[in-house]
Amino acid sequence: MIRQENSSSYQELNEDMEYGPANSEPTDEPLDEEDQEDISSTILPVLDGSSPSVRFSKSCLKNVFSVILLFIYLVLMAVAIFLAYQTIADFREKLKHPVMSVSFKEVHSYDAPGIALYPGKAELLTCKHHFYDYIPPLVNPGQPGKIECVTQRIDYTAPFTNATKKHAVIVKGPQDVKKRELVFMQFHLNETDQDFSAIDYLLFSSFQDFLNSPNKSEFMKVCESSYSSWKFSGGFRTWVKMSLVKTKEENGLVAVEFRQEISVVNYIERRPKADIDQLFFVVFEWKDPFIQEVQDIVTANPWNMIALLCGIFLALFKAADFAKLSVKWMIKIRKRHLKRKTQALNHIS
Repeated sequence: MIRQENSSSYQELNEDMEYGPANSEPTDEPLDEEDQEDISSTILPVLDGSSPSVRFSKSCLKNVFSVILLFIYLVLMAVAIFLAYQTIADFREKLKHPVMSVSFKEVHSYDAPGIALYPGKAELLTCKHHFYDYIPPLVNPGQPGKIECVTQRIDYTAPFTNATKKHAVIVKGPQDVKKRELVFMQFHLNETDQDFSAIDYLLFSSFQDFLNSPNKSEFMKVCESSYSSWKFSGGFRTWVKMSLVKTKEENGLVAVEFRQEISVVNYIERRPKADIDQLFFVVFEWKDPFIQEVQDIVTANPWNMIALLCGIFLALFKAADFAKLSVKWMIKIRKRHLKRKTQALNHIS
């Protein structure tokens, strides 16, 4: 009885092994490359006798390496985003704060400036043009002489106080800077009710504009409100060396400013005491043949910013694409590992 049971069990086992593949469901679907690799990878290790621990360690190393690469590219993406933000912030900051550019333009002669003098009770005695920084010795100081300058007198109302009337002597300034042209003027004042005696003056850009102006009083009011005024004192020879600064504003207008270097020399009085009155001497001359031009320049270049942003966004897209591929690869490796494990267990069973 025991022998018959054993023989029957052996016969059933043989029949199951023979008919097992035949009874399995046929699959007409073609195997893809991954399945083929999985099948080969599951069969070959068994044939070769390699241990499962080696395969697990290789998969683990691949996963760790993929995670490290993914982390590196995430860091690179963060750096690229920060660079894009910093580039835009720097561009906006440079737009708000332009850089001042200073250039010098050489000229042979200037447009004759206007010299507005406010003598008050003082009287203009002489006015002459000289060249090459040479002023001849004074002849009959304190006495009226030749007025060889182009002058005009004008009365107008002060721009800030309408009740104040002003009397101005407008003198045509020097032009030829190469020959060092200068204008020498002499004033005298017999008496004054002030403790200190001085004559006010201001400089404006063009004497010709004053001549061409239809309303000279209004022109002088605008000049007085736009330009600064200075003084020169009696008993001295005041030498004024002028330089011109043109500033281009944001609205496109050009503002003109005069800068001055003033030197004062004491006048040695040689007249008799009976004829002594207060004398004023002033000289106007151009300092050098260079006009200083100032303008604000925006150093931010939009094309450089656009090129940099294009490179940053291209790097972002590449990094995102690589991260996506890395994640897919990790999922694929995980699925392949699970499939190999399942196939190996099925094969052993």
